[in-house]
Amino acid sequence: MASAEEPNGMRETQTSTKSKKETTPEDQVELLTVPDGWKEKPFTKADNPRGMLEESSFATLFPKYRESYLQDCWPLVEKALGEIFIKGTLDLIEGSMTVSTTRKTYDPYAIIRARDLIKLLSRSVPFEQAVRILQDDNACDIIKVGTLVRSRDRFVKRRQRLIGPKGSTLKALELLTNCYVMVQGNTVSALGPHSGLKEVRKVVMDTMKNIHPIYNIKTLMIKRELSKDPELRVQNWERFLPNFRHKNLAKRKQPKKKSVKKEYTPFPPPQPESQVDKELASGEYFLRESVKKRIKIQEKKAKQVEALAKKQEQRNKAFIPPKEKPLPTNTKAPSESKLDIDAIKEKVKRAKTKKLGAPPVNPTPPPDTSTNKKKKKGRK
Repeated sequence: MASAEEPNGMRETQTSTKSKKETTPEDQVELLTVPDGWKEKPFTKADNPRGMLEESSFATLFPKYRESYLQDCWPLVEKALGEIFIKGTLDLIEGSMTVSTTRKTYDPYAIIRARDLIKLLSRSVPFEQAVRILQDDNACDIIKVGTLVRSRDRFVKRRQRLIGPKGSTLKALELLTNCYVMVQGNTVSALGPHSGLKEVRKVVMDTMKNIHPIYNIKTLMIKRELSKDPELRVQNWERFLPNFRHKNLAKRKQPKKKSVKKEYTPFPPPQPESQVDKELASGEYFLRESVKKRIKIQEKKAKQVEALAKKQEQRNKAFIPPKEKPLPTNTKAPSESKLDIDAIKEKVKRAKTKKLGAPPVNPTPPPDTSTNKKKKKGRK
């Protein structure tokens, strides 16, 4: 009986292995993809009924101008921290905020969220936005941009470019990434989901590297539309995304006179040769004085002959005639045009019939001789 049962067991194992091998790559993709709207289960007290063994605490300082705002909203902060069993204290004398766990605290990550909450409050983030960090899906990222640009004026211009006219660029970034972004001083505080924080950091860093944020915003808009299509969601998006390149690359101005540094040598430079050394090398030192004078006179006369020859060449340049341009060879005689005698005669006849000149516009009346004679008699 045992031998009869064995083949059936083997068949079952073979069919099970075949069914595992028959899984298509499409089925594997479906298994790997996270379904829409899926969320992790929240951490409850049943997961850690005994609570925390030791007390943990974090503290942070805040600037003087945030003192009045924190004093007004601190009751709301204590209420929000009390829901996750975290104790918060505000020290106005020292200018610090402290959060610490209690015996009732059961979530070990709650103290990290409380630390991020007081960090955001100290960096001018309003309480209504900062309290979102206590949710499971949200996180925060503080980007330090003060040391990325050397020139202070250039840093201020690029920071203003990130904000945009009337905050329009920052608002567009917030809508595309579902994050709250706060630009204050030398830091940029971002609060939202992890995927959005990654995009915000990229946009901020590119803006500080002199890449306009509108390029990244356009890319985010295209990605948002592509993610809505279920077929394109799994494919590569590089063919849809725009490639922005620098058209005008600023070239660094090179100096006219470049100073080339010499290689360092521990030995001093060689001593220059004296006149005596030069005479010894050429053998002139052992000649007589009369022979030396004769050689100098010959060298002087040779130099004079060379100078006279150069001057004569410059004088002769004025008498050299310039080169004349060659006459053009392709010259054709103008073609004789035939005269139409009959047409000329008709033009002459028409000209004779026409009256020369135009009649006057207002013809003047002829002068009366009788009135002129009467005036002359009256004068007499």
